[in-house]
Amino acid sequence: MDRLSLTFSALADPTRRAILARLSSGPASVNELAAPFSMSLPAVSKHLKVLERAQLIARGKEAQWRPCAIKAAPLKEATDWMEQYRQFWEARFDRLDEYLKELQAQEKPAQAKSASSSKKHGKRK
Repeated sequence: MDRLSLTFSALADPTRRAILARLSSGPASVNELAAPFSMSLPAVSKHLKVLERAQLIARGKEAQWRPCAIKAAPLKEATDWMEQYRQFWEARFDRLDEYLKELQAQEKPAQAKSASSSKKHGKRK
């Protein structure tokens, strides 16, 4: 599996996204990462292995403590890949906005003509 696929696969799980969000504020131990979740340490460790395989985290070793830290490179690659689609959709929305403005500009003269015609014939709205 390519790196981008591994990244998106790892990000597909809300628990792993929450772990990454926590790690964005600094390194943490497995116990610290597990604290907000109602799951066992082995279950959290499985999530960490998925994140590690996707190279989204690194696990260090300091005496008895094995801190986990976020690795930004794969997230940057995913962001760069998504950026091309954001630009595509922004261009589409810009064209749609222009089209709607054209329609509104065409409706104004038609509405004004209709309103003046109603006044000439004594019609009320």
